[in-house]
Amino acid sequence: MVTISGVEDGSRAQRAGIQAGDRLVSMNGHEIKDVLDYRFFETERELRLRLEREGAAFAVKLVKPQYAQLGLEFETYLMDRQRSCRNKCVFCFIDQLPPGMRETLYFKDDDDRLSFLFGNYITLTNIDDREIERILQMHISPINVSVHTMNPELRCRMMNNRFAGEALGHLYRLAQGGIKLNCQIVLCPGLNDGPALEYTLDELCKLGDSLQSVACVPVGLTRYREGLYPLIPFDQNTARAALETIERAGSRCLEEAGSRKIFASDEMYLLAQRELPPVEFYEDFPQIENGVGMLRDLEEGFCWALEDMEPWEGRRRVTIPTGEGAWKFLDKMLDGLRKKCHNLSIDLIPIRNDFFGGTVNVTGLLTGRDIAAQLAGRELGDELLVAGNMLKAGEDIFLDDMTLPGLSQKLGVPARRVGGSGGDLLNAILGREQENPSGYNPYEGSWEHSKSF
Repeated sequence: MVTISGVEDGSRAQRAGIQAGDRLVSMNGHEIKDVLDYRFFETERELRLRLEREGAAFAVKLVKPQYAQLGLEFETYLMDRQRSCRNKCVFCFIDQLPPGMRETLYFKDDDDRLSFLFGNYITLTNIDDREIERILQMHISPINVSVHTMNPELRCRMMNNRFAGEALGHLYRLAQGGIKLNCQIVLCPGLNDGPALEYTLDELCKLGDSLQSVACVPVGLTRYREGLYPLIPFDQNTARAALETIERAGSRCLEEAGSRKIFASDEMYLLAQRELPPVEFYEDFPQIENGVGMLRDLEEGFCWALEDMEPWEGRRRVTIPTGEGAWKFLDKMLDGLRKKCHNLSIDLIPIRNDFFGGTVNVTGLLTGRDIAAQLAGRELGDELLVAGNMLKAGEDIFLDDMTLPGLSQKLGVPARRVGGSGGDLLNAILGREQENPSGYNPYEGSWEHSKSF
């Protein structure tokens, strides 16, 4: 049972006499507990709603087009509380955050509803058999799962949760029920790489057609690890060894199932000092939000936009701050535009991440204060171009709560948010309007897959 906070004007619900403050009990005999129940049963053409008003029960019958909405509003999007993580993973990025950041950044989400609705990753340790049955009944697919290892004992140790190994049983049940699965593995040298990684990838491949993709990403370590598990970062040799295991498993999937399925993140290639694979390697980019193929996708979009670009006769200078990890790749990518437009100056500046420190060198985790400090006193030209993945979804605010206008004021230059496509980047550099400079998601997502370039 959930409380209705509002009813849209002119909606079917309003015409049926439903009011704010009414409580929705069931739809066609099915109890309504949250957004998944509501959205699933709302699609039916004929609806019998059971409601309560001031303790008195009443019913409403509606007939509508199959996918038409009723027009009911609720206090929160999920219609109840967001589920938090019960694990204490040895690699958890949130445990490595400095104090004083905004409160929402310290929340560890582990909610299967957000996995389906927004692509967040879940560990399966926070749901029971009844929730699995609901997912199977509604065929909620795909589900994104933080696996990390398929060894039950090792999973318990890595997650500091004695039930983490048992939770792998949910993964097998979902696969048997035809639920599509996207998996991620945060690789920690000496823990779940080497033979443990080979075993994990072999077991995941046994999920068959239900397995859509696997992303293998290196652990991110900040300077705030005092008292935490003594993890070590990847170096060139260990990154190369992990890549060989990942690529070998992916090639086997390609041969046996017609799809590579298993991929390493761009960051792993950069750590190994290996050339990124070609665009075709990434198929339909199933794990791009995990930083898998993101650089190649950006490069391809940029090159296509550059090829279609109309003659440009302007004079302009821009500065682009970026993470140290991808700087060489991006600088080389921009050379084609520099050669084509001789009156265009593009200063791509690698920014050292002093805020987080450690091994963190990706663009998506840069802060306003580091950009401001390291660009102070420089000639920045006409505009500062800031990658949108540095900023909160839907808002121009950095992880350290500095705003984009605040950065602009500190540096004395206009600052622009840049969308994630190659075309957006080209248009921003030329001072043109972008197609999609920002997007909105009410949930900030998992830190494990926010380390994008």
